[in-house]
Amino acid sequence: MKVFASRIVLAAGLAAGLMLGACESYEPGEVEKTNPKEPDVWDDWENRDTIFGKGGLNLFGDEVAPEGGGNLGVNSFLWRASLDTISFMPVNSADPFGGVIITDWHSTSESPSERFKLNVYILGRTLRADGVRVALFRQVRDAAGGWRDAAVPEGASTQIEDSILTRARQIRSATLVEQEN
Repeated sequence: MKVFASRIVLAAGLAAGLMLGACESYEPGEVEKTNPKEPDVWDDWENRDTIFGKGGLNLFGDEVAPEGGGNLGVNSFLWRASLDTISFMPVNSADPFGGVIITDWHSTSESPSERFKLNVYILGRTLRADGVRVALFRQVRDAAGGWRDAAVPEGASTQIEDSILTRARQIRSATLVEQEN
């Protein structure tokens, strides 16, 4: 049995050595094109088409896209404005590529028997009035001390959306002024 195990270890070692040895001499510049008419992807790296759009994903770039899309999956002005507007609430999850911000339940000290939760959806890469949607949830404490769903005040979601849009326009204006200077 020991002989069989040692042979397996030896074979695995030889296979690993061969694989590593084959990779040793690879240099990116040495690759020859199989089709000379095909463009070289390394020549125009910044303008390549990817699943993240033209140029790919750049998390740490300092350039701002003209429409404020930045390098997120959604409009960066709407994203930052949403986070600013709901900053008083604890954020449960935030997905800048999908454009979803979900808060945890929040209640104020003035009204401890009532709590709210928000889901903010940023719907695109352009700064538009219909580019953000807010789902607002409300619960009240019942006589037994448990939470039960309650009606949301009429127009509350729209007011939050308007606040986010106003803040996004402020951020965009400040960014344009900085770029001009």
